[in-house]
Amino acid sequence: MSRTTDATALAGVSVVSLAVNLPGPLAAARLASMGASVTKVEPPSGDPLQTVAPGWYDELVAGQEVVTLDLKDPAGRTALEDRLVDADVLLTAMRPSALARLGLVESIERHGLVLVEVVGYDGERSDEAGHDLTYQAAQGTLLPPTMPLVPLVDVLGAERAVSAALAGLRRRASVKTDVRERVVLDDVAFHASAAVRHGLTGPGDVLGGGLPTYGIYATADGHVAVGAIEPHFAGRLADAVGRTREELAARFGTESSAHWESLGRSLDIPLVAVHDPRAAVAGLTPVPSHTLA
Repeated sequence: MSRTTDATALAGVSVVSLAVNLPGPLAAARLASMGASVTKVEPPSGDPLQTVAPGWYDELVAGQEVVTLDLKDPAGRTALEDRLVDADVLLTAMRPSALARLGLVESIERHGLVLVEVVGYDGERSDEAGHDLTYQAAQGTLLPPTMPLVPLVDVLGAERAVSAALAGLRRRASVKTDVRERVVLDDVAFHASAAVRHGLTGPGDVLGGGLPTYGIYATADGHVAVGAIEPHFAGRLADAVGRTREELAARFGTESSAHWESLGRSLDIPLVAVHDPRAAVAGLTPVPSHTLA
């Protein structure tokens, strides 16, 4: 979570989240970091994220109350209703038909809640299944057969959900009734693909390998990422390392990633070593990219 966020901004706001996997738990954690009181309601089977990424799961639920309720059972549904009495926001990530089937639409109206509803698609496709990978594929932010390293749509969808919660709380203060905000992940993916659609980041585009001063180069022990787009950065890079792609590739290969990163700092050039993010989780010093399994 952001270290610059006011941790009391949402003090007094109560959030009940029924969302598992991503992006719902990401959004709930962000709201908690802003001071909201968050209760995470999980089904008896638990949150799949806890199984596949237990460390990340622990990070996201830190400071939250986690309870298990079977919403298909009358007793579990009643227990949820009791928690909604004092809630301000209900965060869900289920198909609209499931929301209706559980009687949550009536609960939202009865308690005057802000509903933040994360769905895959809208309109006639609102009950269609999807995941981050399929949303990215449909909007062209993948380069087959490579799998994405970041669940981009889920992450951006989580931020959209946070914005929706904040907007919903403000609207509710004015209209004094329930407010429904829908975050559509397919729409999120469409907006995320703008850089590709407008010829900026696709293969060979300006930020997709078309500029020798903006790219990734092999070093003696890994790789470095160079972002010298602006003329003053590009000029310093040309003077210190090389001007053409061939010159840069040859020179970068003669020294370590750490050497080039140090040079970048000293000359004020955006130039960093490509690190393995898993090293940070293990509490180790980040290692060059060539050691990735």
